[in-house]
Amino acid sequence: MGLLKWALAGAAGYGLYRAMNTGDGDGAPVAFANGEHAGDNFSQVRSAGTEGMRSNPKVWDKTDHALDESFPASDPPSTY
Repeated sequence: MGLLKWALAGAAGYGLYRAMNTGDGDGAPVAFANGEHAGDNFSQVRSAGTEGMRSNPKVWDKTDHALDESFPASDPPSTY
């Protein structure tokens, strides 16, 4: 009987979790800006720069932008 109670508690917890985490609206991955979608892009890489981000960083300079443009390349940009 104890196992049945744990199973019911787990199912109720999962149901609450799913109910609370449904939809931020657009279904885009977190890194993408609102309204920007990955589409059929296999690697799902967002556009470079702050305009492609969902939240703007407090500090953003040329080096940050160059690094963001080089992702997911393995080599850092020459301005780094």
